[in-house]
Amino acid sequence: MLQAHSPLWHYLWVAPNVFLLILAFLLWRRRLHKQFPTFWSFAVVMASAQLTVYVADILPSIGAFTWWRIFWASLLVGAAIKFALIGEIFSFVSGRYCSIAKVGRRLISGVGVALVFLATVVAAYTPKNNPYWIVAGENILEQTIYMIECGLILFLFGYAAYFKLRWTRPVFGIVLGLGVSASVHLGTWAVIANGAFPNSYRILLVFLNMATYHLCVLIWFYFLLVPQKSITTAAIPAPEHNNLELWNRELERLLQQ
Repeated sequence: MLQAHSPLWHYLWVAPNVFLLILAFLLWRRRLHKQFPTFWSFAVVMASAQLTVYVADILPSIGAFTWWRIFWASLLVGAAIKFALIGEIFSFVSGRYCSIAKVGRRLISGVGVALVFLATVVAAYTPKNNPYWIVAGENILEQTIYMIECGLILFLFGYAAYFKLRWTRPVFGIVLGLGVSASVHLGTWAVIANGAFPNSYRILLVFLNMATYHLCVLIWFYFLLVPQKSITTAAIPAPEHNNLELWNRELERLLQQ
């Protein structure tokens, strides 16, 4: 059962991406894609890229080297849109502080993309755990991408906690799914990239990644589509040390110059 090209392997590769496309369709039907445009693009792009890699894997006419090129392309495109999504989430969390949200979104997206391309160069020149550079470099690149993603998500949680900013239910669900996926994938790819796991057992880590991704898609379904129960809560006053209003005014002044 826990083998490549087993029924479970096919299901865990295909089903989450089909569900993600269904989620994108339902968001579009409910006009929610206008509220979360980058997440909607993320769902469509990630699912389409993964399904493309899957089809390339099962087609006998696609050679191994060509498949790895397709995989690298999907990996880089997916990383770029993930960092754009994290930038959009920063805007949601910042709320009414428009200038901070705008600068933070651009900074996170730009730095994230730059780090991915830097990681690509590093992966090409790092000592390899596989004789084929396109395979070994991909392992290192995966590890680096998830490390950056985990760091940005931790920054988001720390930023919101320090300034006592509220998460809306859908935004929290999106970040929760990204965080669970990034942390599990970081752990597994760190093990794979550093050769700390016998080759015969690496397929178990692949199944763990697939199952985690499936779980995260279900998390997004729940938080984005299941309505929240109405509850009454007391307003939480902004803390005295909150300097976001001042920072926002100063950034707005600088942007207008």
